[in-house]
Amino acid sequence: MTAHDPAPRPAANRQGYHHGDLRRALLTAAIEAIEESGAAAVSLRDLARRAGVSHAAPAHHFGDKAGLLTAVAVEGFELFADELNATWERTGDVAEVGVAYVRFGLTHRGHFEVMFQPGLCHADAADLVAARARAAESLHGGAGVLADRVADGDPQIAAWAAWSLVHGFTMLQLGGALPLPPDAEPEGVARQVVKFLTLQNAGSAGAAEVQ
Repeated sequence: MTAHDPAPRPAANRQGYHHGDLRRALLTAAIEAIEESGAAAVSLRDLARRAGVSHAAPAHHFGDKAGLLTAVAVEGFELFADELNATWERTGDVAEVGVAYVRFGLTHRGHFEVMFQPGLCHADAADLVAARARAAESLHGGAGVLADRVADGDPQIAAWAAWSLVHGFTMLQLGGALPLPPDAEPEGVARQVVKFLTLQNAGSAGAAEVQ
């Protein structure tokens, strides 16, 4: 090999993969592609090229594009639930669970973009239904604490309010539409916003009790 020859590529050919390794490589490639260009632009052919495998390999593992994105969403919801549960166990603070939601969305953009777009996936797939339910349980646990702080607290309304707040903040930040100061740290701002909501609700509950 001369000095002008390209360096050999790392072993990414199909012979170098074990069955599970190839599936993981394709998922990783999908997440990278989503972060670069969005879920709509992902194609099985491009993923095969990225992973250095045959065009048939992604279809063998996932069936079609919706199957691939379903796998991304399942993994996302599992990681998401782990993050929320770990934060609750560590802090016992519903506001910090809200911050964990934002942090997950900002650090797992590829997963996050797919998780809340059921039209991209096989929405009735059993593993996706189970993963989504686990994440919802984590969210509703924190919302129940929030509901206890307001007069006539309704856990469903509290869940919707909390979810709308943190999801909206995350989407605005991901879309570059949130006009934060250049030196602002998104997670710190999210903490202030979430605490504002919880303190406002706590104040409302206190006022109701006095009356």
